[in-house]
Amino acid sequence: MLLGKLVRLNRMTNPKSGKILAIAMDHGIATSYSELPRGLEKVPQVLPQVIAGQPDAIVLMRGMAMHCLPPYAGQVPWMMQTTAFSPHIPGVDHQFSFVEDALALGADAIAMTITVGDDQQGHGVSMLGRLVRAAMPVGLPVVAHVYAKGNQVPPGGLTQLSWVRYAARVGAEIGADIVKVPYTGSVETYAEVVETCPVPVVASGGPRVNSLEELFSQVRGVMDAGAKGTTIGRNVWADPNIPAVIAALRALVHQGASVSEALDIYHSSAQAAPQLVQAEPSTPRSGFYA
Repeated sequence: MLLGKLVRLNRMTNPKSGKILAIAMDHGIATSYSELPRGLEKVPQVLPQVIAGQPDAIVLMRGMAMHCLPPYAGQVPWMMQTTAFSPHIPGVDHQFSFVEDALALGADAIAMTITVGDDQQGHGVSMLGRLVRAAMPVGLPVVAHVYAKGNQVPPGGLTQLSWVRYAARVGAEIGADIVKVPYTGSVETYAEVVETCPVPVVASGGPRVNSLEELFSQVRGVMDAGAKGTTIGRNVWADPNIPAVIAALRALVHQGASVSEALDIYHSSAQAAPQLVQAEPSTPRSGFYA
């Protein structure tokens, strides 16, 4: 592995747990034509709250990073998302950012979302292959977000073991350094996804949940299955106290906290209502494969 790639991977990895908690903020294009993502309407106001929570990384589109990240540059590692789909055609992803953009903007990794189980799957796989090829010689890690939501996938297939396992395998086969796939709903089945994928697996946050207990139970299951971590979006920035929910998630991902302990951490943090300040610069990262 190139030193540059290892340096970037370690920046996004908690040095004690070896795990990753990332907050996704790249939802602005694909969510809807009629409204912006609820909770993420004003990114410049939400971003400092996310950074105050001290996640291991954030995920942004190129433009939002250019416009909103400069005041917080260097305070949190970040991944640049390169693709999006049109709200009415969720099975076809389009690339609009490239390796050169990520390097110029100081991103620690580059992410790409593709769809499998669709008549257009070859388009997405080829697109991911080109990204891996371009990123490899410059030591830029590739995070593949792979979702089985194509027209060949039955209802509920997005989180079924067979389809999630296939999605993870596609990302690994094409050469991604990390694959992000949905949680299957059980520790046993997600453990099979992790065990059959030769690269680290992180879980996507999924749709908006009904309660914090449901969110924390999902994350506890993901971690108990042996995943490298999780990337969560709307279930963080749609919460009324963003730093508090990130604090609870950090305990789950890095400290092995129980669901009840995470709930206590959330409520304690929310009651404390700390004044939002810029987070401290990130500490050195080490041991991605430890």
